[in-house]
Amino acid sequence: MSDFDLVLAGTVVLPSMVIEDGYVAVRDGKVVHVGEGAPPHAHERHLLGKALILPGAIDAQTHSLSQKNQEDFIWSTRSAAAGGVTTIVDMPYDEGNLVCSAEAVQIKVAHATPQARVDFALYGTINPEDGASRIAEQAAAGVAAFKFSTFGTDPVRFPRISPPLLAEAFAEVAKTGLTAGVHNEDDESVRAAMARVKASGITDWRAHGLSRPPLTELLATLQIYETGAQTGCDAHVVHCSLSRGYDIAADYRAHGFGATIECCIHYLTLDEENDVRRLGGKAKINPPIRPRAEVEALWRQVAAGNVTLVSTDHVSWSEDRKTNPDMLANSSGVPGLEAMVPLFVKGALERGVSLTWAAKLMAANPAKHFRLGQKGALEAGKDADITVLVDRPVVYDAARSGHNVVGWSPYNGIELPWTVAGTWLRGQQVFDGTNVAEPGAGRWVRP
Repeated sequence: MSDFDLVLAGTVVLPSMVIEDGYVAVRDGKVVHVGEGAPPHAHERHLLGKALILPGAIDAQTHSLSQKNQEDFIWSTRSAAAGGVTTIVDMPYDEGNLVCSAEAVQIKVAHATPQARVDFALYGTINPEDGASRIAEQAAAGVAAFKFSTFGTDPVRFPRISPPLLAEAFAEVAKTGLTAGVHNEDDESVRAAMARVKASGITDWRAHGLSRPPLTELLATLQIYETGAQTGCDAHVVHCSLSRGYDIAADYRAHGFGATIECCIHYLTLDEENDVRRLGGKAKINPPIRPRAEVEALWRQVAAGNVTLVSTDHVSWSEDRKTNPDMLANSSGVPGLEAMVPLFVKGALERGVSLTWAAKLMAANPAKHFRLGQKGALEAGKDADITVLVDRPVVYDAARSGHNVVGWSPYNGIELPWTVAGTWLRGQQVFDGTNVAEPGAGRWVRP
């Protein structure tokens, strides 16, 4: 009888190296061994040739419940499994239940657990009316990080946190040992720019970028890191669209401060002059998609090691909320869970960027960031969360795949040279290239 439950053989992608003729051996839901050469026997063995075998991705930023009666975990985790994402970290800005107390955390866990097809962790936040008084109870309840915003999208669901309150919150988060992540747009500067755009009469695709020029993002980025430096809190910028922001983060780290920074896959894929012009409201994201020159500069930051995490900021708004001809009237955000891993692999290979960054930025680093010690690596003792991509070109179409609650995507029409052919969660297959596991296969994971 074989010692292993599962063996996958192919090109194994690790944070430190790529093993061309490698294999991963699994027993009791855990990785037991990663090796090179002839794969051992197992109860279930897949000889995958040149297929890429990566650690299951951890998407550091998803919004499953931003629109009531729309996506929910039943669909977000389905998209995740089909995209090689084995853990999602869900944001706290749920319509009807701002996750800002231990009770709200418990309500969300109870709601999500029977729906989840992959594992999930949770962010917590604060209600400005409560101040920072409920941060400790949320940490005790099991949140993996905290999220705040320097810009107010909605006074109840997505409120602005003022500079004094942000400092108070950071000081409380520092006591928990967790990280404070912040949406990085300066509220006053954005509102002034929006007023100028509206006064100019520009309402087409150009309006969004004009309403959020680079300085609005960079001022907030500086505020976030300096607040962390002054309070002793690990500070995290949850999405940066500008190469300059990664330079700022690197400078704070060089001075010994906890300063991490996240790049969403849309900033590495889409550009303003082509994609935003073509897609209009379906490419409206905060901060905005930038020009192509900025996209290429971000890939250079990836190669230089200045990006901490890559995520989706996934949200599946219904199409009616993304098709208003007045660009600024559309909801902000796009779906991306099914496409992130193949898009990153495509972009890296096109630019000669090592695939080791896929294992670092979408698995190892998120696991470390959220203190999920059992996740994020193909190494002995870790959960056997595994993603397999095969060299099979596919033109992406969110509706045709059947794994998305909405049929639109800003990535529709992009040819993906490598596609997800299988996803394993703790050694159990949750996606076989066509079918996704039933709800309930996933679990809540906490630091």
